[in-house]
Amino acid sequence: MQHAIRPEQHGPMGEAMAKAVQACVHCGFCLPACPTYQELGQEMDSPRGRIILMKQVLEGTLPAAAAQPHLDRCLGCLACEPACPSGVPYRDLISPFRARQEPEVERPWDARLRRTLAAATLPYPGRFRLALRGAALGRAWRRLVPAALRPMLDLAPAEVPPARPLPAVQPARGARRARVALLAGCAQRVLDPDINHATLEVLARNGVEVLIPEAQGCCGGLAWHTGDLPAAREFARRNLAAFPADVDAILTNAAGCGSALHEYGLILRGTEDGARAEAFAHRVMDVSVFLDRLGLRELPAGEGPRKIAYHDACHLANAQGVRAEPRRLLTAIPGVELCELAQAHLCCGSAGTYNLDQPEIAGSLGRQKAEAVIATGATVVASGNIGCLTQLRAHLAALGSPVRVRHTLQVLRDAYGPAVG
Repeated sequence: MQHAIRPEQHGPMGEAMAKAVQACVHCGFCLPACPTYQELGQEMDSPRGRIILMKQVLEGTLPAAAAQPHLDRCLGCLACEPACPSGVPYRDLISPFRARQEPEVERPWDARLRRTLAAATLPYPGRFRLALRGAALGRAWRRLVPAALRPMLDLAPAEVPPARPLPAVQPARGARRARVALLAGCAQRVLDPDINHATLEVLARNGVEVLIPEAQGCCGGLAWHTGDLPAAREFARRNLAAFPADVDAILTNAAGCGSALHEYGLILRGTEDGARAEAFAHRVMDVSVFLDRLGLRELPAGEGPRKIAYHDACHLANAQGVRAEPRRLLTAIPGVELCELAQAHLCCGSAGTYNLDQPEIAGSLGRQKAEAVIATGATVVASGNIGCLTQLRAHLAALGSPVRVRHTLQVLRDAYGPAVG
């Protein structure tokens, strides 16, 4: 008996999921690109295996519970997409499938608790800051903390940087070349607020006026990638209303956030906001792409030759196709030698809340990525996503490495030198 996915049974995203399944010819080119397949060596923990599992669940021939452990282990890094000769849009399958199944998933209490705490804190900078400060107390009483929550303690930094408010408008310096709006982010504003300030400084020095809409909120990426579609839609609608139309672009400086904004059309598909969300997504651009297209104003000579390693954030390289632009910006700095990482296509293991849900796999991937950075001999490693930066910082420190971890825009800001006027 032949079985087929009936898109109309799976809501407004059903057609996208069906097309993604049908595009897969099961060739296996995705297997060596998949971090979890490399770690676990199981077919069902590869993109090809997961597509088969999701196909069977959607057709009604496999219980969702049988597929769930393998789908939970997917990082969502999308390394399978550039590796696929058939062009399977895996992103159009994995996140919509999670959104469809999550209300029906029965998770153990500890997993539910971790997800609830993450959803209640990470998208809200004020709450997240309080949670990180509370983690210091938790570490002091670690033995009394439930084992399910210890990964959260391990990820919390020893110190939380002071809050640094952002202006409503950052004026351009010199002749104005462009006017943009910036997504300020959530976790990044708490874990490393200097990234946003470095971004504003570099844009201003290059003649760009920047608006930071006060009414903006979380991008919704965390909710979307964990299957909480109602929350993802609520965040998306808030940002649709918050960002002005009279700007040249909507910029992001966190790969995960940029990827989520690009998917607003899919997140809001089948709703009255669907068309507006598609139009919004087309205006979104990573700051490295914007600056590369605009062209940097001349950088000073700087401090002389130095080696900088570059780590491709998965949701920048794979989800947004942004690879060359950050490299061009970094090599525009006089004296910089850019170092490429071995196995650069493999995820660092951060992937949103993956460190909390799958700490063993995330830890192994993080160690491997840190070792690859050290092997380059670089003194600095740059990347374009706060999750990656946090993961690299933790694992380099664990290995006793002095390599500095910086956002690409922090490296550029430092190259320009102290702000003047």
